[in-house]
Amino acid sequence: MYDSHTIIRFEIVTPEKVALKDDVLQITVPTQEGEITILPKHTPLVANLKPGVVELKNKDNQIKIISVSGGFIEVLRNKVVLLADTAERAEEIDIKRAEEARERAEKSLKELRHFDTERFVNLNAQMEKELARTRSVKKWRKLLT
Repeated sequence: MYDSHTIIRFEIVTPEKVALKDDVLQITVPTQEGEITILPKHTPLVANLKPGVVELKNKDNQIKIISVSGGFIEVLRNKVVLLADTAERAEEIDIKRAEEARERAEKSLKELRHFDTERFVNLNAQMEKELARTRSVKKWRKLLT
């Protein structure tokens, strides 16, 4: 049986919606300092997220895979809130479209004639987001096999 000492109340919130609310056993997230895994009673922290894969293990030992494109995470003992720029469940991502979008961003980046910092940053962010989406789907598919 699980109680408030062995579970984590978890939420992913984007500017548009609450993307996910669940009680989980552990969370692995991509931070700017590296990937971290959060377990119940984790030390409180706030960290910047980088685009990547969020992996959740719920009370039924099922793994959920979510792609995020950046944001922040706040950890409070047994509550974790992830404020994400975007968040998508791996099973909802069209991998072909994600790969095509990444290729377009990569091509645009290579074609930059004059260094435009804002355009460079935006294209780089788009490429990282699409790579994260693709990695999420591949990781999710691997779990199914």
